[in-house]
Amino acid sequence: MKTPADIITRLQLMSQDGTKSDRKLAGFVLADLDFVSKAAISEIAARVGVSEPTVTRFCRNLGCEGLRDFKFYLAQAIAIGGQYLSPEPLSRDAREQRIASAITEAAISAIQRASENLDMTTLVAVAARIAVSGNVLCIGSGGISSMMATEMQNRLFRLGVSVLAQIDGQLQRMYAAVATPYTTLIAFSVSGYARSVIDAVQVAQQYGATTIAITPPDSALAKVADTVIHFQSLEDGNIYKPTSSRYALLSIVDMIVTSVAETRGPRVLENLRRIKQSVNTLKVDDPRLPLGD
Repeated sequence: MKTPADIITRLQLMSQDGTKSDRKLAGFVLADLDFVSKAAISEIAARVGVSEPTVTRFCRNLGCEGLRDFKFYLAQAIAIGGQYLSPEPLSRDAREQRIASAITEAAISAIQRASENLDMTTLVAVAARIAVSGNVLCIGSGGISSMMATEMQNRLFRLGVSVLAQIDGQLQRMYAAVATPYTTLIAFSVSGYARSVIDAVQVAQQYGATTIAITPPDSALAKVADTVIHFQSLEDGNIYKPTSSRYALLSIVDMIVTSVAETRGPRVLENLRRIKQSVNTLKVDDPRLPLGD
C-alpha cells in the first residue's frame, strides 16, 4: 500500500469527494486533529456516529493500513505543519493597524541580531579577498539564498568585479568545475544543508578556489567552506508574514560590498559614474535616485 505523502491534503480531498461516511469522518478529523490523533477507534466512531469498521475502511481509503497507521501520519503532519493548520485568529487591529509596525520592527530586530553576532574581522578579510579576485561566483538555492546570490552579483559588478551568480543546482557544480585559484566562490544557505551548494563548494576547492560561506555555524556547509561568516536565522513566530531573515542577510551583503568598494578605492568611481550617466539619460534625470535601481 502506498505511503500517504501528505495526509492533510488527502483528508481535504476526501472531505469533498469521498463517500458520505468518508466525507463526514474527514471533516471531523480536520476540525479536531488533536483529538483524533489521540482517541481510540471507539471514541472516534461514537463522536461521528459511524461503526468502527467504517473508521477502519476510511483509514484504508486514505492509503493507510488502519487507524494506527493513520494516526502516525496525522501526528507527523501536526508536528511538521501544525502551526499552519490551527493558527490563532487575527484581530481586526492586527490586520488593519499593526502590519506596518510588525514588518518594520521584525526587520530592524533581525538586522540588529545579525550585526551583533558578526565577526567583522572575518567579514573585512572576505571583502579584501573579493576585491582582488580574478572572478567571483555567487551561489545559493531556495528563496532567500538564491536572491542573495543574485543581489551580491548586482552589487559587485558595478565595482568592477568580474562576478556571476548561479542559482541552478546543476550549473552551480558546472561553474565550480571551471574555477581556478583566482576564483572566489561565495555560498549562501540559510539552512546550511543545500546539497547543490555544498557540492559546488567542494568541487571548486578541488581546483584551488577560495570558498566563503554565509550560513549557520556548525552546519554542513560551514564545515566544508574555507571561511564562514556566521548567520543564524531566527523567526518570531508570526506565520502570516514573510521571514525577516532576508533583511538581516541583505545587511550582511551590503556590509561586504561596502568593504569591497572601500578596499578597491577610487577606481570604482568611474564605473559608478558611467552607470549613473547611462541610466539617467535613459530614464528620469534625477541625481537623487539610487544608482541603477
